[in-house]
Amino acid sequence: MKNIFSNLKGDAFGGITAGIVALPLALAFGVSSGLGPSAGLYGAIFISFFAALFGGTDTQISGPTAPMTAVSMVVIAGIIAVNDGDISKALPTILAVFLLAGLMQIGLGLLGLGKYIKYIPYPVVSGFMTAIGVIILITQLLPSIGYYPKEDLEFVNEFKPKAQELILENILKEEAGEGILVLENFKETVNRANNITEDDIFKESKTLAKNDASGVLGTLKTLPRALQFINWLEFFLALSTIIIIYGFKRITKKIPSTLVALVIVSGVAVVFNLNYRPIEQIPSGLPSLNLEIFSNFNLAYLTPFVFTSLTLALLGAIDSLLTSIVADNMTKTKHQPNKELVGQGIGNSIAAIFGGIPGAGATIRTVVNINSGGKTKLSGMIAGLMLFVILLGLGPVASRIPAAVLSGILITVGIGVMDYKGLKAIPSLPKDLKIGPIKFSSEVMVMLIVLLLSSFWNLVYAVGIGLVIASLMFMKKIGDLTAERSDVKPLKEERWNDEINFPEKLKEEVFIKHIKGPLFFGSTSEFQSLANQIPKTASKVIIRMDRMQYIDQSGLYALEDVLQELNKNKILALFVDLQNQPQYMMERIDIIPDLIPKEHIFETFDDCIRWIKTNAKN
Repeated sequence: MKNIFSNLKGDAFGGITAGIVALPLALAFGVSSGLGPSAGLYGAIFISFFAALFGGTDTQISGPTAPMTAVSMVVIAGIIAVNDGDISKALPTILAVFLLAGLMQIGLGLLGLGKYIKYIPYPVVSGFMTAIGVIILITQLLPSIGYYPKEDLEFVNEFKPKAQELILENILKEEAGEGILVLENFKETVNRANNITEDDIFKESKTLAKNDASGVLGTLKTLPRALQFINWLEFFLALSTIIIIYGFKRITKKIPSTLVALVIVSGVAVVFNLNYRPIEQIPSGLPSLNLEIFSNFNLAYLTPFVFTSLTLALLGAIDSLLTSIVADNMTKTKHQPNKELVGQGIGNSIAAIFGGIPGAGATIRTVVNINSGGKTKLSGMIAGLMLFVILLGLGPVASRIPAAVLSGILITVGIGVMDYKGLKAIPSLPKDLKIGPIKFSSEVMVMLIVLLLSSFWNLVYAVGIGLVIASLMFMKKIGDLTAERSDVKPLKEERWNDEINFPEKLKEEVFIKHIKGPLFFGSTSEFQSLANQIPKTASKVIIRMDRMQYIDQSGLYALEDVLQELNKNKILALFVDLQNQPQYMMERIDIIPDLIPKEHIFETFDDCIRWIKTNAKN
C-alpha cells in the first residue's frame, strides 16, 4: 500500500481532472447506447475504479469508449427489438451479455492471451475505427436536429398495419408454445385478438418506427423527412456545442473543451428557461444491483449473443492495450497486458451488475491523467470516485442537460475517432492484387470491407470477416513468397556456396531441391510439383532443409505424397540438415523411417556428397 500512495498529490489532481473530462463523455455514451445517461455514468464509475485497482497499467483511466459504445448500441437495440421494444424486459439479457464479455476478458487475461492481441492486422483496426466514427456521426444527426422518429405520429402510423401483423403473429406463437391447436379451435385466438387495444398497436408501431430509423441506413433513409421537421432550438444547441468544443481548443487545451461546452450551453439553456429537450432523469442516490441477471437467467436468451460478448471482450482488450502502449511511451514504464485484461474484465463485470455499459482504457482520459500528474493506480481509482461523488451530489443538476448538447459532443467524438492516418495512406499503399485489368491494394481492400460492412451491416460480423480475409491474404502472400524463393532448379541453374565443387559427372544424376522457409498449407501446391519437374536422368534428389524451420500438417502430407511419388519412380530422396520441429513431425507419422531411412538423413551437405560419391552409379 505504500507504493500506491507515493504520489498522492499528483494522483489526486490527475484523477480529478480525468474524472471531470470523463463526465460529459460518460453521459453522452450512455445516451447513445440506448440505456440512458445513468448507464454511461455507472459504467465510468465502476470500470474506472476496478480496472485501475486490478489492472496492469498504473496510469490507465478506463470507462465507456466510442468503439465499445458503438457495439453496445447494436447489442442493446437488437435485444430490445426481440423483447417487443420493452427495455425493462430486455435489460437482464443485455446486462448478462455485458457481464459475459467481462468474464471473457478475465479469461483472456488468465490464459495469458494478452500478448497476442497485437497480431490483429492494422487494416482491420483502421476500418473498424473509421466505421465507429461514421456510425456515431450519422446516428447523431437526427437527435442533433431534434427529430425523434417514435414521436412523429404520422411516421408512426405508417407502421400500424405491420404492428397488427406482428402482434397477431406473437399470439399464434404463444398459443403454439402453450399447446393450443389453433386450426381446430379458433375461439382462444379470437378472444386474444379482441383484447388487442389501440394502445398495444400504437406502442408496437412506435417500436417499429424507432427500429426502422435506427443505424446508419435507417438514419439516412429517414433524414429527408427529418429535415422537414427541424427543431431549430435543438439544432442551435448542438451546433453551439460543436463550435465551442473546436473553438476553445484554440484558446487553451489545459481545460477540457468538451466540459466547457457542456457547462456553457447547458447553463444558457437553463438560465434563459429555453424550451429544450433534457436528457433522461439520472437516478439520485446509490446505484442498485441488477440481480435479475441471475434470477431471470435463461441460457436460451443468451446463447445467440455469445459471439457478440466475445467481440466486446476482444474489442475492449484491443482498446485498452493500445492505450496502455500510449501510457508506456509517455511514462517510460511497461504495462502487464494479461493483468490489464483481468482488471478490465473485473471492471466490466461489476459495471454490468450495476447496470453500466461496458468500456475500456480511454486514451484521451489517460493522457490527461498523466499530464496532470497521475503516476499510480490511485489516479484511476480517484477518477471513479470523483464521478461517484458527482452522481450522488449533482445527479438532479446533470439531469437538466439538453439532449442536443450530448448529441453535439458525440458528433465531435465521431469525427475524432476516425483513423485519418489509415485513410491518408490509401493512395500510397502498393497495389499487390489484380482482378482483370484493375490493380488494387489488398490492405486497402480489407480496410474498406470492414469499414463498409461495419457501417451499413453488422459491426460484430464485419470484424470477423475482416480478420478472415486479412489472414487469407497474409497466407497467400507468404505462400507465394515461399514458393517463389524455393523453386525446384537443377544444380547448374542455382548453387549455394558449398555446392560449387559438386562433381560434374553427377549433375545429370543428382538434382537438388532447396526449401527456403516453412512448408505449410500456403506453399504445398508448389512443393507437390517437385516430382514432375525431375528429369528421367535423375536417380537421386537432395532436399536441403537448412532453412525449413517449420512444417504443418498440410505440409507434412504434401511431403509424404512427393516422397511416395519419388519412390514409385525409383528416385532416391536424401535429406540434408533436417531441423528439430520438422523431424519430430515426420517421426510422428512414420515418414521417418518408412519413406526416409535415418541413414538417408545427413547433418551437412558435405556428408551427403561423400555418401553419393560412394553410392553413385558412375
